[in-house]
Amino acid sequence: MLGYDDKRAFFRMMMNSPCTLLVNDAGTMQKLSATCRDISATGMSFEVPQALVIGSEMEVNIESTSSQISSLCAIVKVVRQFEEGEGNYVVGTEVVQMM
Repeated sequence: MLGYDDKRAFFRMMMNSPCTLLVNDAGTMQKLSATCRDISATGMSFEVPQALVIGSEMEVNIESTSSQISSLCAIVKVVRQFEEGEGNYVVGTEVVQMM
């Protein structure tokens, strides 16, 4: 990691892949279409069409387009977010559990 300007413990891999988020919103499961921007060993970031609650947990599913690579399913926790243009939010999450 010598010379790596971002002081993260793990490198982030850029993805820009469509994904599905299952958000538990006050006891009701809400399904959101999102774009996974990047992923690392401990977290992921997404573009979503609405703000999410910091601290909430959700299930993320990223379908593989290759028969040689498995689809990804994980439980993540929202740790930060910011609005990027009207009606577009970038959400940073921490991986709680890989499934």
